[in-house]
This record gives sequence, C-alpha cells and structure tokens, in this order.
Amino acid sequence: MEKAYTKVWESCLGIIKDNVSSQSFKTWFEPIKPVKLSANVLTIQVPSQFFYEWLEEHYITLLKKTIKKELGTEGRLEYSIIMENNYNNTSKPYTVKIPTNNKKELKNPSVSMPIDINNNGIRNPFIIPGLKKVNVESQLNANYSFENLVEGDCNRLARSAGFAVANKPGGTAFNPLLIYGGVGLGKTHLAHAIGIQIKNEFPNKTVLYVSSEKFTQQYIDSVRNNNQNDFVHFYQMIDVLIIDDVQYFAGKEKTQDVFFHIFNHLHQTGKQLVLTADKAPVELQGFEQRLLSRFKWGLAADLQTPALETRIAILVKKVYADGLDLPKEVIEYLAYSITTNVRELEGALISLLAQSSMNKKAITLELAKQMIDKFVKNTAREVSIDYIQKVVCDYFDLPIELLKSKTRKREVVQARQIAMYFAKSMTKSSLATIGLHCGGKDHATVLHACRTVNNLMDTDKRFKNYIEELNKKISIQ
Repeated sequence: MEKAYTKVWESCLGIIKDNVSSQSFKTWFEPIKPVKLSANVLTIQVPSQFFYEWLEEHYITLLKKTIKKELGTEGRLEYSIIMENNYNNTSKPYTVKIPTNNKKELKNPSVSMPIDINNNGIRNPFIIPGLKKVNVESQLNANYSFENLVEGDCNRLARSAGFAVANKPGGTAFNPLLIYGGVGLGKTHLAHAIGIQIKNEFPNKTVLYVSSEKFTQQYIDSVRNNNQNDFVHFYQMIDVLIIDDVQYFAGKEKTQDVFFHIFNHLHQTGKQLVLTADKAPVELQGFEQRLLSRFKWGLAADLQTPALETRIAILVKKVYADGLDLPKEVIEYLAYSITTNVRELEGALISLLAQSSMNKKAITLELAKQMIDKFVKNTAREVSIDYIQKVVCDYFDLPIELLKSKTRKREVVQARQIAMYFAKSMTKSSLATIGLHCGGKDHATVLHACRTVNNLMDTDKRFKNYIEELNKKISIQ
C-alpha cells in the first residue's frame, strides 16, 4: 500500500513541475525522496548539504506555497541530508537524522531546516565561481563553433569524431574523446564546438567547459572549506563534462584521485567526457596508470599543423567573417610564411590589420613583409619550403604542381633546382625533407641541384640575375 508521505510528495512534484524548467526539475527535484509525514511535517531526503542549501536559496518560495497547498497553513518541510564518509562513494551513504529541537527557523516560517551535523550553523553552499545559476552556465565561447572551424587533413579525424559525439553524447564509442596536439592547433576551439553543438541539439543537457587549472583550484577550495562531497556531487550532475588541458593534472595526486571517481561516475551513467591535452595519453607523464587507462577507453584524436591549403582557407574565412578585403597575394604570403600553428597565423593577420589601421596604409604585399619582419619575427624567421616554391613558380610562370611532378622538361628542372637551392640556404629542413617537397627526390638529387645552381651563377650572368631577383622576393629578413 502506498504510504501517505509518498502521495503528498507526488502531489507536490506535480505542482513544482509546472513552475520550473524541465532541466531544473530533473536536476533539483527528481533526486529527492520523501521519507516521513508526521503532524503536517513532511520530511524529504536530499543528497547533500549543498543540494539542500541550493533548494533553500532558489526554491524557498515555491516550496512554501506547495507545502501550504498540500498540508494547509500549518504545513512544514524538513530535510534529511545524506552524509557520506568519503568523497569517492566507496562506502554506503547513511542518513543523519537531526532532532527537532535542533532546528533553526528560516525567515520563511513555513519551511524549517536542521543545522549541520556539527551544530556550527549552516555551511555556505558550494558555489563554483561563475556557475551560480540553477541551469549551469556552460562557459562556452560562441565564436568557437563547428561553422568557424575550417576542416583539413590536419583535423579531419578529430573534427569528425567531435561531430559524432555532439550528435549523440554518451552514445558513441568515443567516450572519452581525448583531443591532443601542440599549442595553437585548435584543441580548445574543437572542444567548445562540441559543447555548443550539444547545447543546440539537446537544450536540456547540462554541459560544462572547465580548464584543468580551474578544476584543480575548485577542488583545493572544497578541501579547505571541508565540502569535497559538494564538489563531487556538483560534477556528478553534469551531462557533458569538457576538461581542457588535462596535462596540468600531472603530479597532482589528490586532484587526479577525485577526477578519477568523477570520471567513473559520469562514464558509468552514460554521460559524455571530452578532454584535451598537449600529448597523446601514452606520452603523458606524472599520471596514475588507472587514470591513463581510462583516457584510452574511447578515442584519442590528434590535431596536426595545418597544411598550406588549410592555412589559406583559415585566413580567407577569417577575412570574410570580419568583412575585410585583402589582396590574394597578401593572404597567400601570410599562409606561406606562418607555418607553425593557427594561433600565430591569426595573430599575424591581426597585426597586419592593426599596422594598416594605425599608419593609414593600404594592405599590400610590401606592408605584409614589413609586418612579418617587425611583429612576428621570433615565430616566423624561417621562410617555408612551400613559400619558396610558390615564389619560384610565380617568377617563371609555372604551375606549382608541375614543379612537384616527375617531369624532366628543362625549364621545370631548372626551377626545381633553384627551389631546392633556396630551401637549403634559407630553411633548416634536411636534404631529405627538401627532396620530399620537390617531387620525392632523394638527398643526393638536392645536393646535385645546389651544386648546379652555384656553377651556373658563376658562369651565366642572366641566371645569376634570376637568383638575385628571387632572393629579394623570397627573403623576409
């Protein structure tokens, strides 16, 4: 036979459900269990002190009206708080029953609550900075969407996996999805894009992006304030947890321990985890093996340095999005010159625009060369093989595909040899790498090309003039 307190609470839930969002109802009211009804006092069981304090702060008026409607003007609500003896849930929770003579009345007399177990007054709720709202703010950057993420060979696998996760969070084999790669290659952008897509497709899911440093600091604060249970409970409520730069957990044993248990809970309950790191799981140092093994459960997808075509596409998209008009030769020059990562590429573009605006100069190739020299000299001192090949091909009016082909036509062979010569003298690339860029030639062919160019410069005045003019066009020093 169904107990009276169960029926009363079900009636209360019916009213509450009509007055809060579905996400709020699911998060804050579904976990509550009615345990007793005595003399117009309904006792409900809540998962933690934090949970109770959140209800008191945000739903006191609604609860008051609901209890009055179901139990009359004398109706009251009391709480039984589940306390756990450690934060990893390895021990069975037990209920702390607070004697009625230890109650502290709220400003609202129709709802009463017990003080905490130490009788030291109510602890402050565990409030994560910036995340005080009932519907947790996702901390996502709207600019980092899939639409703004240019696809290329460098990121195709990670992007595709991210999109699959975004359309079926927790329901793919990619859980966790760990995205790794060097600085400025788009890890954070992709992580945000996944979160944004999930929020668009599943508005009721709670998505949270947090950096590993912030997670660590929050955990330290929870230890200092003696509310680790609340910290863990908060993270266990998240549907999609995105942790950026997990490599910073290295050497932090306690943080790794608490994250291990949060990870387990989320994974076992079908929630989605998205992680980013600067290295593959097998290369991460200072981690417990049990945590590293979990990083390998899903998919580890790497991001690589973008190829020339992708770098051009990134700049074109950025210029178009900002409503700007840049000469094609300037965009190509930037893409050829900045080969390290996307962040520096976009930084170079911003520096060029600022230089143009401040000095009231039109954006020209010459200005771009000056800017590269002045603003990004430390990151782009070395000209790339791709750029050398482009300048040489433009000079001799040859398609770059022809230079990279196997053809033995005299004019193509000569242009190829000149490109090899400048690549050896202006880059730090190995002979094998230069040969690979020039149609798959071996290092001996590159050495022969350099000797040929040097000999022709000594014997052919016209050829020497070619080299001098090309040197001026290629050089950015």
